[in-house]
Amino acid sequence: MTPYNRRVTAFTKRMAEDMQLRNLSPRTIDAYTYHVDRFAMRFGKHPEELGLEQVRDFQLWMINELHSSWSQFNQAVCALKFFYTVTCQRDWIVTHVPYGQRPKTLPVVLSGDEVARIIACITNIKHRTVILTLYSAGLRISEGLNLKVPDIDSERMTLKINQGKGQKDRYVPISPRLLTELRLYWRDQRPSQYFFPGKTDDTPLNKAVIQKVCTLATAQAGIKKHVTPHTMRHSYATGMLEAGVDLMAISKLLGHSSFTTTMVYLHCRRQHLGSAPSPIDWLPVRQCPRWIDPNSRDESNPGAE
Repeated sequence: MTPYNRRVTAFTKRMAEDMQLRNLSPRTIDAYTYHVDRFAMRFGKHPEELGLEQVRDFQLWMINELHSSWSQFNQAVCALKFFYTVTCQRDWIVTHVPYGQRPKTLPVVLSGDEVARIIACITNIKHRTVILTLYSAGLRISEGLNLKVPDIDSERMTLKINQGKGQKDRYVPISPRLLTELRLYWRDQRPSQYFFPGKTDDTPLNKAVIQKVCTLATAQAGIKKHVTPHTMRHSYATGMLEAGVDLMAISKLLGHSSFTTTMVYLHCRRQHLGSAPSPIDWLPVRQCPRWIDPNSRDESNPGAE
């Protein structure tokens, strides 16, 4: 996705300025201007010249031809609504633009043994420490890669997350084991600015690197689940819940803006899944249905045909 400051059209420039005035994050500005720019390119006209019928056609194009995810679809809807409501001040079109209903899915969660197997397959100390940090502190990948050396407070045993999702700062605790790993990494790499630098010290490591490392390590560990760096965050939250940590505390540690977002992990914990009995367990053993191979001979009656 091209950064918004490289889009030179007048309407995306105006839209980006409107979003900057509202202190929206650069990532949101990038995403919204991208969708509006693509909407205009689809019809070869200025978006102010387009109407509700073109918006509907664009949405169908995203579904039927691009096969966009519902997250991308709804992000495009948000972008168009912002553009027409704020930049163009045309409320009449916005009230008729529908959102797509996202399917409700549960996150992939790893056991402690699976996490250990994945980490054991990562030989690069920087990549290994990144995955350990994401899992140990429940961080988003962008939060982990944007950590700077001063953000690690060994005296208070905390990590400072600067401008996480929603442009919010927060503190998360460092476990003694993670602090040991961070110290070993620092002695080996000696980072000066970003704790996990990329090609230069003043830029963070690219997300794609960790995503590829995670995919490769998962395959080497023989794990068939679809694992991404964000899976480490899901596994952290579920593990904390299974350990008896209060759900509200987990919500604060994860930096969720809504408590209901954290409640999804109630459906992932083993105590929840294992507490429901099966009706087959209530049947007498002799009445349990059994499958009998019709081609096998009855050994209790050798003469039977």
